[in-house]
Amino acid sequence: MRLLGCVTGRFQPVHDQHLELFELVAAECEHLVVAVTNPDSGARREEPTSAHRHTPEANPFTYFERARLLTVALEAAGLGGRMTIVPFDLTRPEVWTQYVPRHAHQYVRAFSAWERDKAGRLAAAGYEVTVIDGDPATKLHAADVRACLRDGGDWASAVPAATVPVLKALQP
Repeated sequence: MRLLGCVTGRFQPVHDQHLELFELVAAECEHLVVAVTNPDSGARREEPTSAHRHTPEANPFTYFERARLLTVALEAAGLGGRMTIVPFDLTRPEVWTQYVPRHAHQYVRAFSAWERDKAGRLAAAGYEVTVIDGDPATKLHAADVRACLRDGGDWASAVPAATVPVLKALQP
């Protein structure tokens, strides 16, 4: 069993496929680090392999709100005592090890070129990386969850049950 495993993502918002990945990593590691990318508006930039990840529409939740959602989801999954949530600005690799130690094993589920690019960046920075291939046809898109939140659709079935009251409270 590895000591430390890490999953990076925007988690805008955390959804069931994120939780599935956290549980997979937790089964292989003693401690899980959830590294929240785009932690603030200054950490966003256009990426050639992802047309939307920098836009305000794709980042409606603050770091604080996402940390709350992640905390309740992970605690409800029984991982509360085995996880740490940190900000992780992908635009500043020179500070990554201040938030995620280099000995942490990075896990990236790759559905698209963006995730493969991110995995390459992490590896180039000296992290050991496991890429888990994801089937694009089965990917749960946080954009769809956000659209349902905005338009009154069925978003609750796509997110961890523990996050439902928090997401309801965050709605205007």
